[in-house]
Amino acid sequence: MKKMTLLSLIILFSMVFVPLKAEALKLVTYTFEGEMRIGALLDDNKVVDLNRAYQALLQQRGDPRPEAMAAAVVPSTMLEFLQGGERSLEAAREAMAFVQKESASKLKADGILRDLALVKLEAPIPRPSKITNLGLNYRDHAAETGQEVPKVPLLFGAYPSAVIGPGDAIVIPMGSEEPDYEAELGVVIGKRGKHIPPEKAMDYIAGYLIVNDVSARDWQRRTSQFLIGKTPDTFKPMGPYLVTKDEIPNPHNLTIKLWVNDELRQNSNTGQQVFKIWEVIAYISNIWTLEPGDIISTGTPAGVGQARKPPIFLKPGDRVRIEISGLGLLENPVMAEKQVVEEGG
Repeated sequence: MKKMTLLSLIILFSMVFVPLKAEALKLVTYTFEGEMRIGALLDDNKVVDLNRAYQALLQQRGDPRPEAMAAAVVPSTMLEFLQGGERSLEAAREAMAFVQKESASKLKADGILRDLALVKLEAPIPRPSKITNLGLNYRDHAAETGQEVPKVPLLFGAYPSAVIGPGDAIVIPMGSEEPDYEAELGVVIGKRGKHIPPEKAMDYIAGYLIVNDVSARDWQRRTSQFLIGKTPDTFKPMGPYLVTKDEIPNPHNLTIKLWVNDELRQNSNTGQQVFKIWEVIAYISNIWTLEPGDIISTGTPAGVGQARKPPIFLKPGDRVRIEISGLGLLENPVMAEKQVVEEGG
């Protein structure tokens, strides 16, 4: 087993024992009446429109240009919001505190507060700037596939066009007969960085979300490169929300589970990862610049369909459900591309 370095122990200690200084947020991208905006969950059954809430707060304070200021500090798209860094996050926290003191009926009338059941949750970042995946980052998964544990992070990319949100259909493309599932912890980058030292790496994280790294195994095996099997349309479900890092003091102690229909297929803990998140961020940032909105999907544990005897792959009519401690539940139905085309999808 890989030994913990002194640096790793120091970083882990700091994550677990340093008091939290900021209120955590569950950030969402949602659609209501055809308009896509960002918000935050309130009491897990309501959505606060952060841009409108902050504008109302500025109006209450007597700001002379509340609409323009709100648009600059708390934009209505997630990528722009993340680019605002800590200033935008702090403004969002202020907006949430404001909302909790106001009349719910007035907030609903002003379009600031909506019932969660009335909106459509999208992927928290509908079009991430970059998606980086890790392969074989759980020892048990490497073992079940008969491969060696990598000596350095095994990286491959995926296209933003593969991203879908909770409830959206995973569409099996025509020509693929071995679609598989992979429950993964996604790390969302919050600020730009290059050559980031490991001891500073966690400062560059905005938060975490659930990723299903759906994989066409038959296409994946065609070449030594994983891209073709990892990035068909709809093969990157993400969500249901982006939890800011304040809520997750130790991302390496999270239960991660996946069900297909009602059968538990994956059941592990993120503590089993080979390369810790700070190592991965430092490694990647030596190769390319990390930017706000980039997503790093940190690998999957044992239990994937291709490793079962006999292998079991996804089929139309299945439902895939993933739960990770503190990050909610991501569920997606499975459809065939032919079925979608026939239905006009």
